[in-house]
Amino acid sequence: MSPHFDVIVIGGGPAGLTAGIYLSRAKVSTLVLDTGIVGGQMVLTHEIANYPGVEHISGYELARTMKMQAQSFGCKIRSNIKITDVQLEGEIKSVEVNGKESFTAPAVIVATGGRSRLLGATGEVEFKGKGISYCATCDGDFFQDKEIIVVGGGNSALEEAVALTKYASKVTVVHQFDHFQALEHYVEEAKKNEKIDFIMESTISAFHGDEKLRGVTIQHIPSGEKTEMKIDGVFIFIGYQPNTEWLNGQLELSHYNEIVVNKDMETSLPGVFAAGDSITKRFRQVTTAVADGTIAALVAAEYVNRLKKEVRSVEVA
Repeated sequence: MSPHFDVIVIGGGPAGLTAGIYLSRAKVSTLVLDTGIVGGQMVLTHEIANYPGVEHISGYELARTMKMQAQSFGCKIRSNIKITDVQLEGEIKSVEVNGKESFTAPAVIVATGGRSRLLGATGEVEFKGKGISYCATCDGDFFQDKEIIVVGGGNSALEEAVALTKYASKVTVVHQFDHFQALEHYVEEAKKNEKIDFIMESTISAFHGDEKLRGVTIQHIPSGEKTEMKIDGVFIFIGYQPNTEWLNGQLELSHYNEIVVNKDMETSLPGVFAAGDSITKRFRQVTTAVADGTIAALVAAEYVNRLKKEVRSVEVA
C-alpha cells in the first residue's frame, strides 16, 4: 500500500518549503518532493539582501534554514528524486517517484518553480551566480559603479536595464535583432538614459573569467565578426520557463505555460493548489514565493480538514 499523506507538495523551493512549514506546524501530514537540491533557484543566489528581517544571507543558507524548520515540525522531505508519474484528478491524488515508489494524498500543492531561459553561450553555466544574473532586483546592488551588460530586447530587458543604472556606471544592451520587441515607452526610456549604450544584431557567444566573470565575446550576427569586451557583470532577460512540462495537460495553463490560479492558489482541479514561480504572476521573488506558499498551505489545510469532517459525519450517520 502506498504511503498516504494529507498533502503532497511537489517542489522544494521557497514556496514549497513554506507550505511544508505551515502545514506541518498545523499537524497536517505533509510530504515535500523535489527533483533536485532543496531550495530551488534560491540556492543559486550568492547573497540575498532583501529578505525582510535578514540583512544578508546566502540562498543556500536560507534554503537550509527553511528545510530544517519544516522538518522540525514533522514535514517529510525527499530530494534528488525523479517524478515518473502524477495523477491529479479524482479525490485521491498519486505521485510516483523513481518508477517504483508511489505516494497518495487528497491534496497536492504544485510548487515546481521555473527557470530563466538560458542564452546557451560557452561559459554561461560556469559563471551563473559569479557575474551572470537573471534577476536585477536580486543582484543589482552588487554591481555598484560597475560596467554591465543586459542581454535582451523585450519589455523586461529594457525595464531592468533602466533600473540597473541606479547601480551600474554603464549599461550596455546587447540584442540579437535590429529592433526591439518592447513597448515604445520602454524603448524611449532606455534610449534617453545617458548611462545606456546599445549593441544591436549581436549576441554573446562566450563568457570568460577565473573565479568570477571578467569578460565576454560579442558576435555580430550578420557578419559573424567577434569582439572581446571586459565586463563586470551580465544580466540575461530573454524569457522565462515555468517547470510545468511534466503536468501533461492535467492543469489549466496560460499561453506562457504558467499554472492558472485564483487568489487562493486554487488550480483548475479540486484539491490541487499551486504556488511560486510556476504560476501566473508578475513578480518572481523569494518573498512572493513565500507568500504564495503560505496561502496555498492555509487553503489546502482547510480543504483537507473539511474532507476529514465530511468522512467523520458519514461514519457517524
